[in-house]
Amino acid sequence: MRAAPTAIAALALAVGVAAATATPSPGPYSARGIKEIEELARLGLPLYCAGLQGRDVALTFDDGPGPYTPLALRILARAGAQATFFVVGRNIAHYAGYVQAETRLAVVGDHTWDHLDLVLMSRAGATSQIERTAVAEQRETGRRTILFRPPYGARDGAVDGIARRLGLLEVVWDVSSADSAGANWQQIAVNVTRRLRPGDIVLMHENRGQTIRALRYLILPALQRLRLHPVSLETLLAVDPPSTALLRAGYGGCLRR
Repeated sequence: MRAAPTAIAALALAVGVAAATATPSPGPYSARGIKEIEELARLGLPLYCAGLQGRDVALTFDDGPGPYTPLALRILARAGAQATFFVVGRNIAHYAGYVQAETRLAVVGDHTWDHLDLVLMSRAGATSQIERTAVAEQRETGRRTILFRPPYGARDGAVDGIARRLGLLEVVWDVSSADSAGANWQQIAVNVTRRLRPGDIVLMHENRGQTIRALRYLILPALQRLRLHPVSLETLLAVDPPSTALLRAGYGGCLRR
């Protein structure tokens, strides 16, 4: 694991761990959002986007927690923004308190224990990857995990079925920052904002410095200019859930909205 830069490490102590000691406070739409998520999870279909009502979008961050987590939280908090963090279970113990800190202004989801391609695994192995992380997250946050994102977005009928049996809403995305493909911070911002619409779910990664730089200096200011509000998936689905037809249409349905 790459060592955190000195400034990031200091910020982790000052912001991340300190924030983790506070009691998490759910957002104003938490109860309604949880109910909607549970209803969508029972359908057993992956979510790519929400509807077209309102002015909300969901910023989601994969692969944490990590050394940049406290900085990401500080940037989001200063902007009054919410987000959703899909956490890799094995990272939780390495960054004690960070997942709890994320629940202050975000929702935490399951990104498996080892970030493996679930399609290539046995059903039992894939189930264990998801369940183990859900247990660790609940231990940290005091809340049952109800959101799940498969690593690499790799899914099939078997993965969809596991998520449904576990009562998890499988969340993919319809807007990719391409940060994991090596895009620089300016291109990351372009990828996120150039065709962003209400109801979009944006894929980013919290363990990449270029992404955090783009978030602070370009993405959040652009959302303000576009009059789009960055919210958690709980909030997005509380106020702007997809229709069953849109959910069944998958990614293509999001493009045709």
